[in-house]
Amino acid sequence: MNKFIFLILPILIFSGTQSKAQQKLTLKEAFKDKFLMGVAVNRYQINQSNQEETDLIASQFNALTAENDMKWMYIHPEENTFNFEQSDKLVELAQKNDMFVVGHTLVWHSQLAPWVFKSNNGDTISNEELNGRIKKHISTIVGNYKGRIDAWDVVNEALEEDGSYRKSPFYKIGGEAFIEKAFQYANAADPGAELYYNDYNLITPEKRNGAIRIINNLKSKGIKIDGVGVQAHWSLNEPSIEDIETAIKMYSETGVKVMFTELDISVLPSPWNAPTADVSVSFENNPTMNPYPNGLPDSVQTQLAKRYEEIFKLFNKHSDKIGRVTFWGLHDGLSWKNNFPIRGRTDYTLLFDRGMKPKKAFNAVINTVKD
Repeated sequence: MNKFIFLILPILIFSGTQSKAQQKLTLKEAFKDKFLMGVAVNRYQINQSNQEETDLIASQFNALTAENDMKWMYIHPEENTFNFEQSDKLVELAQKNDMFVVGHTLVWHSQLAPWVFKSNNGDTISNEELNGRIKKHISTIVGNYKGRIDAWDVVNEALEEDGSYRKSPFYKIGGEAFIEKAFQYANAADPGAELYYNDYNLITPEKRNGAIRIINNLKSKGIKIDGVGVQAHWSLNEPSIEDIETAIKMYSETGVKVMFTELDISVLPSPWNAPTADVSVSFENNPTMNPYPNGLPDSVQTQLAKRYEEIFKLFNKHSDKIGRVTFWGLHDGLSWKNNFPIRGRTDYTLLFDRGMKPKKAFNAVINTVKD
C-alpha cells in the first residue's frame, strides 16, 4: 500500500503544476495562431485610471476598440469641432502594447451630434449637404489617424430585422448610397486601413442576407470592404451553434473576413423572444428579470462556461475565416448588459468577474485551444 502511494504521488504533483501553468496562459497567447482577441474599453480605461484594469487589458488582449469615445457625438460634437483627445489616448495605449486598433464607429444613426441633419435655420438638409458632412466627418477622422488606426467600423447598424434598410435619417435623406459613399470616403482617407460593416443579429437569416446584400453591392461597384462585424450579444441558448456556423460560412463566401465584434453572453431572462442590441429600447426591472443580484449560482457559471466553450470550439474550427473576436467590456461590472434592456440588473456576461478574476468561462475558452 505504501509503495502504491509512493508511485502515484509524483503524478499528482505534476498534474497540479500543469493546472497552475494553464491558468497563466493568456487569451492573446492562446489564440495567437488563430485570430486577434480584442476588448472594448471605456473612457476610464483609455485614461488608464485603474492600473489593475490597464494591466489586465495589456496582458490578455491584442486588439482595442473604444466603447463610446469615437462615436460621432463625442469626436465631432459641432460642425467645425473635432475632439481627438480620447482617441489619441486610445491609440497611445494600443501602440504602447503592440495592439491592433479598431475605430468605432464612423456612420451610425445613434449617439449622433444634434447638428448632423439640420441646416442653420433648423430645416432638414439635402442629400448633397449630407454627403458633404459625411465626407468631412470621415475624411477628417480617418485622415487624422492614417497609418495608426488599423481598421474602421465604417457603417453601423444600417439594417432592420427583416434585412431591409433601416429608415434612419441617413437613409431617408441619402438612400442606400450613403453606405457606398461612407466606404469610399474612408478608403480615400486611408487606403491601408481595413473597412467593415458592423451590425447586431447578423446570424438571423433575414438580417444576414441583408448584410450579404450590402457586401455584394459594394464589391460589385469596386468599393473596398474587408470584413463584416457580427455583434455577438448572445444568450445561453441563442443563437444556435448551427446558425452561427452557417453565417460564418456564408459571409466568408463573399470574400470578406468575419469578425465577432461585441461578444458577451447574458445569463438573464430576456423580455424579447430573441436577443437584440437596439439601444433605443428599455423595459421595467422586476425580481423575475433580475434573478441573481447577489451572485451567480455555480450551476449557472457552469452553463456560461459550457456556452463559451461551444462558441470558441466553433471559432477555432473556422479560424481561417475569422479575423478577430472582441469582448464588449473587460469584466462583468462594466458590461452594458447590466443596464440593457432593463436598468439596474446584475448580469455576468464576460470572462472576468467584478473583481477582475478569471471565471470558469475563461478557463473553458482557454481549454478549447489546448484541446
